[in-house]
Amino acid sequence: MMKALILGGGGFVGRYLAQALRADGSFEPVVTKLPHEATPDMDCPVFDLNLLDGDSAFDLLDTLRPDVIFHLAAQSSVAVSWQQPERTAEINICGTIRLLEAIRRLEKKPRVLMIGSGEEYGAPRTADGRFSEEAALHPGNVYAATKACQGMLGELYAKAYGLELIMIRAFNHIGPRQIPQFVVADFSRQIARIEHGLQPPVIYTGNLSAKRDFTDVRDVVRAYVLLARHGKAGQFYNVASGRAVAVSQILDTLISLANVPITAETDPARLRPVDIPVIEGDITRLCADTGWEAEFSLTQTLTDTLNYWREQTAAESESGKEEPK
Repeated sequence: MMKALILGGGGFVGRYLAQALRADGSFEPVVTKLPHEATPDMDCPVFDLNLLDGDSAFDLLDTLRPDVIFHLAAQSSVAVSWQQPERTAEINICGTIRLLEAIRRLEKKPRVLMIGSGEEYGAPRTADGRFSEEAALHPGNVYAATKACQGMLGELYAKAYGLELIMIRAFNHIGPRQIPQFVVADFSRQIARIEHGLQPPVIYTGNLSAKRDFTDVRDVVRAYVLLARHGKAGQFYNVASGRAVAVSQILDTLISLANVPITAETDPARLRPVDIPVIEGDITRLCADTGWEAEFSLTQTLTDTLNYWREQTAAESESGKEEPK
């Protein structure tokens, strides 16, 4: 049984990854989180860790002696990165350096999956808008720039110190339990509130013309587990569906699933200073090296996400936290 350490497991992906590792049957998951984060029903050992404290990171890694590390710890919101660029850089870049330095000090060196982002590629340079791992990086926002730096650091440390690092560029992943800072969760929550009479029948949106490559989080974490087994050290991998979808299509599908008529209005506060028109991942390398295939359709993912927010909103209404408007 291999010990798998999930750094940043208190976020959206962590619980799904822990579940996928247990389902695989060959991994014993352990999770770290920030002290203020809750990890209900995680069903595995959980430790508090702030990666900015490099000594604490080393002490924990030296004690746990993991066989594989999944580096999920990050400030992962594009919108927040524009609002808090220094904090985003500190967490995503300085935190990664301290992790790599801690790993370099370990007697037993683990395999490490460093989770980056498809946002690193920036605006497409090809007619079809697809990015292979060899595409030049032109990050179009602060978050993407910090993740590009993280990947470069991983490649540098792999070559300089012989560390077994695998760099992943994960495109937009969505699903139940994602916080409403992200577009699918935001739309789903608004629809659930409208259905419960807590919001007028209008969804407020940002840019709907942008096309993104959306993948169910449950498919994403399966890809991570497969890459932990079969990924090649020192290599970059795109994790995506391989198909870009307009945000307007996401919204139209969710509205079609709603129980009441709903309209949409643009909210200037939700528009980003810079927004890339199309981002789509070429997943040839991922599929060839791991045999990964997506199992969830986009409609199924949107349905599951909307149902999650219906349950959350119903629970809040029943507890008296929300009053009809």
